[in-house]
Amino acid sequence: MTELSAQVLTKRFGGVHAVEDLSFTAPAGKITGFLGPNGAGKTTTLKMLLGLVEPSSGEALVGGRHYRELPQPRRVLGAVLETTGVHPGRRAGDHLRILAGAAGLAPGRVGEVLEQVGLKDAVRRRIGGFSMGMRQRLGLAAALLGDPEVLVLDEPANGLDPEGMAWLRKLLRGLAAEGRTVLVSSHVLSEVAQTVDDVIIINKGRLRYSGPLAGLAAGPVVARTSRPQELAGLLAGRSFRVEISGDSALNIFGATAEEVGEAAAAAGIPLSGLAGAGASLERAFLKLTSSDVESTAATGPAAAGMGAYHE
Repeated sequence: MTELSAQVLTKRFGGVHAVEDLSFTAPAGKITGFLGPNGAGKTTTLKMLLGLVEPSSGEALVGGRHYRELPQPRRVLGAVLETTGVHPGRRAGDHLRILAGAAGLAPGRVGEVLEQVGLKDAVRRRIGGFSMGMRQRLGLAAALLGDPEVLVLDEPANGLDPEGMAWLRKLLRGLAAEGRTVLVSSHVLSEVAQTVDDVIIINKGRLRYSGPLAGLAAGPVVARTSRPQELAGLLAGRSFRVEISGDSALNIFGATAEEVGEAAAAAGIPLSGLAGAGASLERAFLKLTSSDVESTAATGPAAAGMGAYHE
């Protein structure tokens, strides 16, 4: 299995530290969210992983190797960094066939990936007429051409409607279930919270948190219901970690009481009790990237269940 990792990764542009002493691992078989405010160093880090930017020091590794050392990179790593740069007059199928030919991939993969991303009927359509969401799907198709072990996706939900987001979530979970490594950078925190297993949060080029999504919760929300199994299944489907306690109580990690209450109400599941503030990803993100928080290169687990929380 192939994982992504950064080891004391640093990039300076003149006197500006875009990334500084950044270390993390995105493991195989999981979806890892890569988060940070604008200017945090996310795009620079992704470009170093893909060999597009040379680190000032440290290493960005794909399965323990630099990207440039991979003998058949498209078979190892597929990436979507932006949806621009595609000739608008070119047909979708032709665009992918050119990419496949350049990478030495079988032309038969073109039809397979177009079907995989829901663009089978658009194979002869010109890209200039594509919506933003269709361009995102086409970018995903290009990333999947080599049937890669690793996917690196920058803002893959841009332009997708709610149905498209649900489709993307299902696709990424299926790929991770096959043992692939999926790294997703996104600003859509509500969608990230429903999709990822682990989270890497950076601010000002330095690591603020690395660990399970559930580790960001300050404590569980406690809900009581006469239908605990049904509610547990519903919440687990939304990527919250749930523990059933006794005959009617549930401990829900990574959610707020409001989120639990709204989910139960929408499903018609009665609640006899609901307590605990929990912690949403958005709240934790804002806390970790607050301008008055100074980052350091500290490593190791921190207190209060914050996983590898750095401050």
